Order: sequence, then C-alpha cells, then structure tokens
Amino acid sequence: MFLKKEANIAMENKQNGQLGGIIAGALAYVFWGVLPIYWKLATNVPPMEILAYRIIWSFIFMLFLIVCLRKTSMVFQETKDVLLKPKTLIAIIAAAFLVTGNWYLFIYTVNSGHVTEASLGYYINPLVNVLLATVILKERLSRGEIIAVISATIGVLILTWHLGSVPWAAIGMAVSFSLYGLIKKVVSVSVWTGLTLETMIITPFALIYVLFFATNGLMQYAAQTNIILVGAGIVTAIPLLLFATAAKKISYTMVGFLQYIGPTLMLALGVLLFKESFDHIQLFAFMFIWLALIIFTISHIYSAAKIKQLATAAKEQS
Repeated sequence: MFLKKEANIAMENKQNGQLGGIIAGALAYVFWGVLPIYWKLATNVPPMEILAYRIIWSFIFMLFLIVCLRKTSMVFQETKDVLLKPKTLIAIIAAAFLVTGNWYLFIYTVNSGHVTEASLGYYINPLVNVLLATVILKERLSRGEIIAVISATIGVLILTWHLGSVPWAAIGMAVSFSLYGLIKKVVSVSVWTGLTLETMIITPFALIYVLFFATNGLMQYAAQTNIILVGAGIVTAIPLLLFATAAKKISYTMVGFLQYIGPTLMLALGVLLFKESFDHIQLFAFMFIWLALIIFTISHIYSAAKIKQLATAAKEQS
C-alpha cells in the first residue's frame, strides 16, 4: 500500500513537471513570436545599434540574475572549466558570433517591414537542423525527412521566383540558429554560463560600436527609447531561460510541436497587424513549407514511437 502511494506521488510529480515544462516552452515560443512588436517600438534606432544595446543589456541582465538567484559559484566554476578546454572555448566564441548574427538578421528583417520573411526563417529552422546533422554529424535522413526537405525547398524556390530574389535573411536566420543549436548540444555548460559568456565575448565589440560608430552616443536617445533599449536585455534572456527549463522537463517531440508557435505568431503579426503583402503565390509557397513540417513532425513521432517500442521489447526480454 505504501509503495503504491509512493509510486502515485512520483507519477503525479512527473506529470506536474511535464506540465510545467510545456507551459514554460509555450511561453518561450509565444515570447519569441510576439518579439517583432517590441523591435517595432525602436524603428527610430538603426538595427546595428539595437543589436549592440541588446548584447550589452543582455550581459548586464544575466549578471544581475546570476547574483540574485545565487548562481555565481556555478557560473564561475563552469567558466574556469571552459578556459581549461580550448576546444570548448572556441565553440562558445563561435556560438557567440552565430547568435549575434542571428539577432541582427532578425532585428533588421523585422524593422525593414519583412516580418513574414522572419517567420519563414524559423519555419524552415527544424529542416535546416536535419540537413546540418546529415552534413556535419553524418546522420542518415529518414524517408519522411527527405520528403520534408524536398517540399520545403520547393516552397523556398517558389518564393525566390515570386519575389525575384533569394530570401537570404530567412535562410541566414535558419542556418545561424541551427549552427548555434548544434554547438549548444555539443558544449555541456548550463544556460546561465552559456548566455553569460556569449554576451560577455561580444559586449566589448558592442561597446566600441556604440561609443565610436553609433549615430548617437551611449544612451543618448529619448527616455522612452532608452527604456526599450534597456529592456532588450530582458526580452532576450527571459525566453531563453524559459526554453532551457522546458528542454529539461519535456520530450524532444513536444519541443518540436511547440516550436511552430513562434513563426506562426510572427506570420500572423506580419499579415494582420503590420499589413505586409501576402498574396496567393506566397500562400502557395508557404503551403509547401507547412506540408514539410507536418511530414517532418509525423516522421519524428513515428521514429520516437518505434524506438520506444524496441526499448520496451528489449527490456521485457532481459
């Protein structure tokens, strides 16, 4: 009786943890999805300056959180470990420049009136992940993944033909974020240490830009704009921390479902709120991309179920 009660409590705790993870993940992607609204508040600031302030204030906000949440000793120890491993340090430096490039492309695309293109970048991101895993990690594509990649490629080609140019910003966002994610998987440091080191590495460059190359001096905008620039650090760190919490508590498949919240909200904002052009040919192209994502998701669910079934069978035999 006692053991049964303990098992029920453990099961309830696990379910509560998963529910908390789903909520955290959903909030992270909702945050990312509505982020274009925030950057639109600073259209009077050049994208490069927004980026510089985003980096500086993200670093300051991370230091504030580390101290307040008593993560200082953990971050300090992990930083020492990183400095003793040249390959890990190089990987974190690469991650810092990749995420900086991703942030710039996103801010530039949104404030140039192309929120729908930003959504495209994050729609195709999972498929770019698969391609990078094939090229870099030498993983084999499943039949479903091959079909999904072909379908997404057709969608991008239709958009390229229709718009008269390759959607480089969307592709750049997808590739940079995928490479960033790949490095984060390989480098075993906490999100606290990772984001702190990444922003710390880029902060000197950001400060030099703001002090010597920006159109205005350091924080020389109107009070409202300065508040938005300071808040850039907060809106950067919060969704990343929520996502890190979710990733520990829920399955990769569930994360796969949740990740489409962001680009879907971006697309809706671009078309409905910002009144960007979205004609029937663009819709037709996006249908190929959505089809690719449906095939991709079903393929992953099937693979996960098959692996679970094989694991259960092996456990029963042993």
